[in-house]
Amino acid sequence: MVSKGSILIVDDETGARESLRMILKPMYEVHTAENGRKAIDFISQNEVDLVTLDLNMPELSGIEVLKEIKKLHPDIEVIIVTAYGTQDNAQEASRNGAGDFISKPFSVTDIIAVVSKAFERRSYNRKIRGLIGQMQGIRSSGGENTEIRPK
Repeated sequence: MVSKGSILIVDDETGARESLRMILKPMYEVHTAENGRKAIDFISQNEVDLVTLDLNMPELSGIEVLKEIKKLHPDIEVIIVTAYGTQDNAQEASRNGAGDFISKPFSVTDIIAVVSKAFERRSYNRKIRGLIGQMQGIRSSGGENTEIRPK
């Protein structure tokens, strides 16, 4: 049986958080957090593939939470979902490791498409890391001098 991907939705607004949960729950294992501190606690104790993250939250900003997520688990995909979608916000989020940026209000089709794309990106990145690990293993076992010749 193939397991569902795991998503953490982080938003201080109940309406936005619950909307995302209802949209994504049929396809993914969905968890929610109403602030950045709870999100960081959850991520440090549970495996998560993807986080949807609001930028403007009390206590910790979305950018601060994004930085902490990337410190803990750099391979977690993060999608910023915000009503304050400026070019500066998008650039800062991207510089800190966000994979995508969606403005509120959002459409169901946009959310599904962006989340699907993020899961594809995560799968692709895992495959690349696996291949790099295999190549490093070959090198460390003395295979760096091995020539590949056509037959």
